[in-house]
Amino acid sequence: MSYTKRSEIPEKYKWNLGDIFPTPADWEKAFVEMSEEYKKLVAYQGKLGERDTLLEFLKLSDEIDLKFEKLYGYAHMDYDTDIQDPERQMRYSKIHGLLTKYSEALAFVSPELSSLSDARLKEFIADPDFSDYDVQLTNLLKGKKHILSEAEEKLLAGVGAFSGQFHEVFNRLDSGDIKFEQITVDGKKVQLGHGAYSMLLQHKDQKVRKKAFTTYYKSYIEKINTLAGLYEGSVKNDCFSAKARNFDSAMEKALFYEQVDKKVYDNLIKCMHRSFKPLHRYIALRKRLMGVKTLNMYDLYVPIFENADISCEYEEACELVKKGLAPLGKDYLDVVEEAFNNRWIDVCETPTKRSGAYSSGVSGVHPYMLLNYQKTTHDIFTIAHEMGHSMHTYYSCKAQPFAKEGYKIFVAEVASTCNEVLLLKYLLGTVKDANVKKYLLSYYLDMLRTTMYRQAMFAEFEQISHALVESGQPLTADVMCQKYLELNKMYYGRSVKHNDEIKYEWARIPHFYRAFYVYKYATGIISAVCIAEKILKEGAPAVESYKKFLSLGGSMDPVSELKVAGVDLMSREPFDIVAKSFQDTLSELEELTK
Repeated sequence: MSYTKRSEIPEKYKWNLGDIFPTPADWEKAFVEMSEEYKKLVAYQGKLGERDTLLEFLKLSDEIDLKFEKLYGYAHMDYDTDIQDPERQMRYSKIHGLLTKYSEALAFVSPELSSLSDARLKEFIADPDFSDYDVQLTNLLKGKKHILSEAEEKLLAGVGAFSGQFHEVFNRLDSGDIKFEQITVDGKKVQLGHGAYSMLLQHKDQKVRKKAFTTYYKSYIEKINTLAGLYEGSVKNDCFSAKARNFDSAMEKALFYEQVDKKVYDNLIKCMHRSFKPLHRYIALRKRLMGVKTLNMYDLYVPIFENADISCEYEEACELVKKGLAPLGKDYLDVVEEAFNNRWIDVCETPTKRSGAYSSGVSGVHPYMLLNYQKTTHDIFTIAHEMGHSMHTYYSCKAQPFAKEGYKIFVAEVASTCNEVLLLKYLLGTVKDANVKKYLLSYYLDMLRTTMYRQAMFAEFEQISHALVESGQPLTADVMCQKYLELNKMYYGRSVKHNDEIKYEWARIPHFYRAFYVYKYATGIISAVCIAEKILKEGAPAVESYKKFLSLGGSMDPVSELKVAGVDLMSREPFDIVAKSFQDTLSELEELTK
């Protein structure tokens, strides 16, 4: 569903940002008001130790944060529908600038609160009138040693305005300055780019896949020293920030603010290392089923089974998603229906629209979803995935006060992936075509391979790269390529050829500029598979526990929240459950393809 211009798209396929602000003029008016309103909070400086004053400050801060959320939500989503439009660019830039000023103006808050005695903070935490803020204050109490003086906090807030530029510069390089060549496909010239590359890796002709792979990586290899310098700078910034806040390592800092015990990270890596054998077995099966003499890294994304893709119109895809999510109950499906029918979703692709898909919550309004729907199986699953994010946001906002609505990124991929697994299980139980069933089994295996194993490999690479910098060793292109290739060989095994270009893959991963983020995809899918299997086996009790989890927002630490849904990542159990799920699916596919 692609259109040349946004004006050509039927209204029912566009999200309605009018639910946030009726018009851009209303946004501008609110922006002008906010440019002065946030300054009211500065008047509380030096007074936060007084009970009534602190409570008043926190409530006013919530009111202002809510308005900021609406301003930002409107600006960024409107911008994403047409990233080349000057007016949209201007609004997006303006709100970012105001948020920086807001951050700098409130730099006094954490230092001032952290200067209060532990006893005083505990008084506030125990006070029923502070119930909306008990988590916030408890976390502040735990992190007092990582909060700096007011002057230092203000300095770091200012540094933050440009220290994040490593990510932005990478995006500009990756999205514009790196030039990809054309290749010939089926007698026609095709311009390589990120989207075209992903599609060409699924081309049935191995020669086309090879040409796309080598040509695509050639562009990164030509810029490898620049990319290495950018990533090294980003890692050094992570390490500097951690040291400045009195952490022993960048990983410790990242996990501390996510409230995740390092044991979870260690469990993930250890359990993946224990589970290489079934992955290697699947790679060997893929080689056999594809009938290739040599299986290459660029052969891992082509569908093994041809003419098995589920192609359908958007409305039909929505119906499939609803059927897949039926085990979650009528109240869940009623909200899903509202999202489909009341323009919470931006469906269609245009040349100047942001690529990909996401869900974005706007407190006091409702979640929104951005899609670029095409008639593929992947895009059907994308609807289910983004709907999971939106429903997590919906349940959290409905159940929690504003101060506790926001859930940690650690659990952000759980609901989305749970939806995908439920949809997949539904399709596997209903499809009649044996070829489609084999395709779906391989789809599930590839989902686990790319989201669990591959992201764990990324996580291990991040761990290595930060440890190198923290031990004073250089992070050169050669070092990173060597470390990455070693990991690639360990994870994927001997049945695949580890083409020379793959050692440069680290240089094109944007998530590496958000340190210690990718492991959450792996723990997310592990948690989601466990929850989905519980729902399908246990029914109502598991559904009820899952909805409690969805409703928790940020009211508990994320590892404890998952325990409410029956998943304990501090133990081996969930990792072993998913490893068994992978092996059982693999065995079923092996049996069907004898």
